[in-house]
Amino acid sequence: MTPQTVLTNANLVLEDQVLHGTIVIEDGVITDIDAGAVAHGEDMDGDYVVPGLIELHTDHLEQHFAPRPGVRWPLTAAIQAHDSQIAASGITTVFDCLRLGSDEDGGFEKGEMRAMSGAIQEAQREGRLRAEHRIHLRCEVSAADVMDHFSEFEDDEAVGLISLMDHAPGQRQFQTLDQYELYYKTKRGLSDEEFRAFVERRQMQSAIYSDKHRHALAAICAARGIAIASHDDATLDHVEEAKQFNVTVAEFPTSMTAAKASHDAGMGVLMGAPNVVRGKSHSGNIAARELAREGVLDVLSSDYVPFSLVYAPFVLAEEIDHIDLPDAIAMVTANPARQVGLEDRGRLAPGLRADLVRVGRQDTIPVVRQVWREGRRVA
Repeated sequence: MTPQTVLTNANLVLEDQVLHGTIVIEDGVITDIDAGAVAHGEDMDGDYVVPGLIELHTDHLEQHFAPRPGVRWPLTAAIQAHDSQIAASGITTVFDCLRLGSDEDGGFEKGEMRAMSGAIQEAQREGRLRAEHRIHLRCEVSAADVMDHFSEFEDDEAVGLISLMDHAPGQRQFQTLDQYELYYKTKRGLSDEEFRAFVERRQMQSAIYSDKHRHALAAICAARGIAIASHDDATLDHVEEAKQFNVTVAEFPTSMTAAKASHDAGMGVLMGAPNVVRGKSHSGNIAARELAREGVLDVLSSDYVPFSLVYAPFVLAEEIDHIDLPDAIAMVTANPARQVGLEDRGRLAPGLRADLVRVGRQDTIPVVRQVWREGRRVA
């Protein structure tokens, strides 16, 4: 038995209200929530206490593992550096994105992501990590070798989410060559002829591989009970395809049409928290706040800035008339938990895991003051 922890004089962000009161933790579980303060608890000074944040899609680990072109940082050291920023941002459950399938943008060699997953799980067993880490496989379906890379994860129980991606020109995120030219030709310094050949190769690969790889991966996920995310859907046809594959998370739809159709179909529409904070997409696609105004934004992801996941809900609660703080916090807690079948967390309620974050407000930017995972202080 672990000692009882009592947090009092807190603004507790429940699913339907903000309650000024007290929350009690015992053996890693929330045992009681009451209105009002008590004399014997730890004084939260009126700060918010919210459920531990749940991150479904972050590329942040890649920045630590491959900080410069051609550089590979030691795996465990990279994971710990990533984990420390994740936990300090209030994230207690994270699905680390591992990229499978080589394309013209590089990617990782076969075996690198398998080694990364193994190192994450070993670090977790050794008690090195503050957050709970799970695996999200980002599968580039237009890549010839994606199934070969995926074969290394056939028995990996840490895999909880797979996204089906196609970054070829004319597909999804790159509906027009104007977008693709900016992202690839300009950044890479390709000549007109080099860029033309580059586009033709990628389009050919997409035509050959994308459809069969989507079907193969979806079948494996269905058999293993792994949640599936679509990626960068732009059209109603994309959404119909996602429904066919029993997709539960619609990641980064690039049009209002696709976002509305995905939301209406029961998928959790996921957008980047940095998009919310900045007020626009870094790649020129639709702004997340527009989806929020239309009532079709369900889940937020920190994507490439961990702290954005705790920052963005406060922005939405202040900027969007029909979204209050419980609604906004649900986008980073209860909603992502439900989309991937984690029913034991994501809400402040008796019987659920005591994953908690104490958040203060200083001007407009929140401050993460304390973090508990299963009742244990981790930040």
